[in-house]
Amino acid sequence: MKENAVLELHNIYKTFPGVKALQNVDFTLCEGEIHALMGENGAGKSTLIKVITGVYEKEEGTIYLKGNEGEAHIHSPQDAQNLGISTVYQEITLCPNLTVAENMFIGRTKGSITNWKKMNEDADKILKSLDIPAKATQQLATCSLAVQQMVAIARAVDMDCKVLILDEPTSSLDDSEVRKLFGLMNDLKSKGVGIIFVTHFLDQVYEVCDKITVLRDGKLVGEYEIENLPRVELVSKMLGKELDDLSDIKEESVVYEDKGDEVPVFEAKGLQSDAGIKPFDFFIRKGEVNGFTGLLGSGRSECVRAIFGADRVIKGKVKKNGKEVKISKPLDAMKQGIAYLPEDRKVDGIVGDLSVRENIILAAQVLRGFFKPFSKAETYKLADEYIKLLDIKTASADTPIKSLSGGNQQKVIVARWLLMHPEYLILDEPTRGIDVGTKVDIQKLVLKLASEGMSITFISSETDEMLRTCSRLVVMRDRKVVGELSGDELTQSGIMKTIAGGKQEEIAESSEEGGESVG
Repeated sequence: MKENAVLELHNIYKTFPGVKALQNVDFTLCEGEIHALMGENGAGKSTLIKVITGVYEKEEGTIYLKGNEGEAHIHSPQDAQNLGISTVYQEITLCPNLTVAENMFIGRTKGSITNWKKMNEDADKILKSLDIPAKATQQLATCSLAVQQMVAIARAVDMDCKVLILDEPTSSLDDSEVRKLFGLMNDLKSKGVGIIFVTHFLDQVYEVCDKITVLRDGKLVGEYEIENLPRVELVSKMLGKELDDLSDIKEESVVYEDKGDEVPVFEAKGLQSDAGIKPFDFFIRKGEVNGFTGLLGSGRSECVRAIFGADRVIKGKVKKNGKEVKISKPLDAMKQGIAYLPEDRKVDGIVGDLSVRENIILAAQVLRGFFKPFSKAETYKLADEYIKLLDIKTASADTPIKSLSGGNQQKVIVARWLLMHPEYLILDEPTRGIDVGTKVDIQKLVLKLASEGMSITFISSETDEMLRTCSRLVVMRDRKVVGELSGDELTQSGIMKTIAGGKQEEIAESSEEGGESVG
C-alpha cells in the first residue's frame, strides 16, 4: 500500500447478466482526504461502493485496508463495518421516533439493560466533539435534515471508522445545511478519516474535495488532483467527449430564430417546485423543439415536472399562449393542451397489467372524464390507428403492455399523449434503454411533429441526440439554469463549457485556477 493510503483497490471486476459493471478498476483513498467519485448514470459508481461495503462481492481484484494484514476479504456489510468502513446513504436510514442518542447507539448496546445516562453522556460527548448542533435526548424528528445526516455520520464515525462513504448526502439539503455538513467533513478530514464523496454537484466537488476519480462505462478514466482538473475537462471526461468533438446538427429541423414579438406557446417566470430546483424562466414557441441539458442530477427532469405540475409548484407564474394560467397538478396541464412522457416509463408511464389499447387511451379518457367512457369500438379504432402510425410491434391491441419490448412500451406511451393532440409535448428521456432503430424512429417523429406545428421539449442524457433534435438548449447545473444555447453555439464543446462554468467569464476563471486553457 501507499504510505498514507487507508484503502486501496486493484483490478476490480464485477459483472451482472449481460453487463460488465466494473472492469479493471483501481481506486486509492488516503488518510485525511476527501475524494470525489464521479461519473454519469451507469458509470459504475454505485457498484464500486457496494463492492467496498460488501453488498456485492468482487469477481476479480484485491482490496487492502490500512492496519489489516494482507488482503481484506469483505463478504458482507458487517465485514466492512468491522474493518472500519462506514457508509451514509442519500436516504437517511435512522429512526425519527427515537432520540439522537438511541439512533447513535441502536444495535450496539450489550445485554438487556441499557445504561441510559451513560449512553446520553457518550452521545453528547461525540456530538460536541464534531460540533453537531443537537442534544442526545432530543427526538431525531425534531432535527433538520442536515442535522439528521450529521447524526448518521456521527454514528458511522464513532464505530472506529477509517473510511467514510457519503453517497449523495447533500441532495436534500439547502445551502446553509450543506455548509454545516462540509464543516463536519473537514473536521473529520483533520482527524485523519478518509472520505469518499459521491455527488452530482460540481460546485460542491470543487469546494470540498482534494482528489477526483472518474469512472465511465464501468472503467477507470483516471484519478486527478482537484487543482489539475478544470471543471470543463471533468465534464469532458465524464461524458467521454473531447472539447473539439463537434456534433452534426440535425438537417430536417429549422434553426431557432428569436422572433421577438411572437407570443410563446408556453412561458414560465421564476418557476420553482418543492423538488429543490432554483427559480427558472422558460419559454417555447410554436413548432420549436428545445430541451433541457446537463449532467445527471442537474435538475433537467425537475424543471419539466414543475411545468407539467407533477411536482408541487411553490413559486412563479406560467402563461399559455400569452394568457396566465394556473397549473397545480397534471390534469390542469392536460386541460391546457400539455402532455408529458416521464423519465421512468416503468414507474410513471405504463400500467403493466393493462393492455396496449387500454394504455393508449388512458390519458384521453382521463381528460374526457370517466363518466363519459369511450365505446369499445372507439378504443379499438384509436388504438389500431396509433399502433399503425408508430409501428408498434404487438400481437394485438389486447396484448398486455408488460409483455412488449422496452422500445415498444415507449411508443405506446408516446401514442397515449399524441391521442390528446397536444399543443405542447414534453419528452423526458424518450429513447433511454431502447434499440437504435427505435431511437431513430422517435427522433424522426419529434421533428415531423414540430414541422406540423407542435411545440416539443426534449430531454436526453445523450448530448448527440439533443443536438440532432433541438434548435435551442437550456443548460442546467446544480439544480439551476446556467445558460442557453442556440445556432452556432449548439456543439458538444458549447454544452460542456456551459455546464462546467455557466458564463464565459466563469469558464475563464476556472481555467486560470486549473492552470490550463479550455480553448
